[in-house]
Amino acid sequence: MIHANKVLVIAGSLRPRRIAIQIADWVAEVGRETIGATFEVVDLKDWPLPMDDEPGVPAGGVYEFEHTRAWSRKIASGDAFVFVTPQYNWGYPAALKNALDHLYSEWAGKPGMIVTYGGHGGGRCAEQLQQVCHGLHMTPIVTKPGLTLSREQIETNSGLIDPAAQFGPHLDDLRRAFGELAAARAAA
Repeated sequence: MIHANKVLVIAGSLRPRRIAIQIADWVAEVGRETIGATFEVVDLKDWPLPMDDEPGVPAGGVYEFEHTRAWSRKIASGDAFVFVTPQYNWGYPAALKNALDHLYSEWAGKPGMIVTYGGHGGGRCAEQLQQVCHGLHMTPIVTKPGLTLSREQIETNSGLIDPAAQFGPHLDDLRRAFGELAAARAAA
């Protein structure tokens, strides 16, 4: 059995000019400073999981393909999760949903923090992701920071961002969410 003792920060976008990794790195840095835990950023681009390719039901925990077994080991290695995801058309990316749906018990009983970003912060995306976290028997953190992108950032779509400068006004929400995550990890 793998002893889980780190927080996995999962970057939920695969788009070519995505800013998810830069934001996830910044979120992990704020987490380290706030609660002093070990954080690892997980880039879904490094985990190609074909859509619904496992013949069995994930709740059974029997995986036919090595990519799913590897993903299972990675997720089992975390004792909590931070999902950093953009809001696309009021939802979250299919790659993130697919990554969640590939497994079941590996998520269960662990806290999940949701950090969204977009032109309106991503509140609707967070609501949907929270429902899925409940369905996977995770413990979603109450505070869900929604990071608002400037109109210029959205229209430029350069793939570059300075998260500390762009999201400075959201730092208190992020720290509050990390405080809740630390409490949930201690209780789990």
